[in-house]
Amino acid sequence: MSLDAAINDLKDKITAAGKTAAVKVVKMSAEEARISVFATAAEMQAIRDATFQPVLDYLTSDGLDIQVLVYDRDNPPEIG
Repeated sequence: MSLDAAINDLKDKITAAGKTAAVKVVKMSAEEARISVFATAAEMQAIRDATFQPVLDYLTSDGLDIQVLVYDRDNPPEIG
């Protein structure tokens, strides 16, 4: 599977689990990406649950290293 296809699959899983989630994707290489998800506190665990196994599967079967980082959009992390 390509990185883009895996990212799209994960984005579909994220939006299915968290209807109001905002997704930002950063590709670091042809095999590595980071997906930052900003969701409500109520949606965070469902998104983590929906993406945990697929992320492991992409790593072990396709060699794709995709990190899904879920943040509370009402209390975002401070940068600086």
